[in-house]
Amino acid sequence: AFRSRIKGVYFSIITQAMTFATMLLFFRNETGFGGNNGFTDFKRILGHPIATPSMRMTLFVLTGVTLIGFFLMARWLVGSKFGRVLQAIRDAETRVMFTGYDPLRYKLAIWVISAVMCGIAGALYVPQVGIINPGEMSPASSIEIAIWAAVGGRGTLIGPIVGAFFVNGAKSWFTQAFPEFWLYFLGLLFIGVTIFLPAGIVGLFRHPRVRALLRRSASQEEGASP
Repeated sequence: AFRSRIKGVYFSIITQAMTFATMLLFFRNETGFGGNNGFTDFKRILGHPIATPSMRMTLFVLTGVTLIGFFLMARWLVGSKFGRVLQAIRDAETRVMFTGYDPLRYKLAIWVISAVMCGIAGALYVPQVGIINPGEMSPASSIEIAIWAAVGGRGTLIGPIVGAFFVNGAKSWFTQAFPEFWLYFLGLLFIGVTIFLPAGIVGLFRHPRVRALLRRSASQEEGASP
């Protein structure tokens, strides 16, 4: 896709179409991936039982450490020469080509890095939930991840993390209290954030008025303390 110069929304559509086709293939029982049921009954990992509290805590801590590690690696990448070239490709790919850089190599490299991150995240996710089926590859999951970034704050590294906590927290509550309204709420949330909060939750705290209000509140608390 990169070599044929497919980019932007067209690249996203092709990626989703290929993922959807793979999902339909995995739903077939003859593929050996469990069909509609997927893989279930995960009981052990590296010879240790998964259901024990100590193993669950280990997986939880490992997930948190992995998240922090990915965040620090992303910060390093953004600040490196590699990251600056990627930003230049995003803003003016043709100009980057005229300066002697090959955008194909950079886009392919960052795409592979992101795929590796997703693979590791999936490897940590499955043992903790105990089941995985082809439905996890549906376009709805990819759209939900995009909403994480929009809600938390696009153009930031911490934004998608904040958005993931917020959206998944809302999902846990809605799917228990009002399961039939969750998708409606998710759509309204995305529309509302796009219109009224384009910089996301993180961008809200960067607004001058919000910063001034937070500083005023902090100074009042310091003045009230003995």
